[in-house]
Amino acid sequence: MNAPIQDVDSDVLRGELHGLLKYINRVREEIASISRPTDDSHEFSTMSDQLDAVIKATDEASNTIMGCAEGNEDAVTKLRALLKDPKQVALLDQISENDMNIIQACSFQDITGQRVTKVARSLTYVEARVGALTELWGKEEIEKVELKSEEKTADEKLLNGPALDPARSINQAEIDALFD
Repeated sequence: MNAPIQDVDSDVLRGELHGLLKYINRVREEIASISRPTDDSHEFSTMSDQLDAVIKATDEASNTIMGCAEGNEDAVTKLRALLKDPKQVALLDQISENDMNIIQACSFQDITGQRVTKVARSLTYVEARVGALTELWGKEEIEKVELKSEEKTADEKLLNGPALDPARSINQAEIDALFD
């Protein structure tokens, strides 16, 4: 496109520049909305923390489940020494088999943790790129961008999920009190 300047149609050029300006402003708005969300529930910066909390909660739940299954096995071993009836021993065998299946099924946590960690790394990468774009554009310029807040339904306003900070989380007694 090496046409002499006088051959360029000014209306076409104006239209192209207008389209480019609209695109640049849209990119700026998107960077601003990620950098400083209008809503706490959409904070990009807490996503990795939320995923870490998922890993921790599934790990704790799996450990509790496996601990209970192992406790069952201890009780089964003691009962097995006391029982002689083949039908009762067969029931103990079934309980042992179920416990082993529970313990094996809890291996999901390790695989899930690995996958969530990969996603968390990807989010960290994206967050770093957004940070770099914010720096390139200039934080002051991004701060000037006016953001539109999204309207939430009544249900969406109530559904925030569990708090990352246990001190800010509602406890079971408070939940039970709602139903009294």
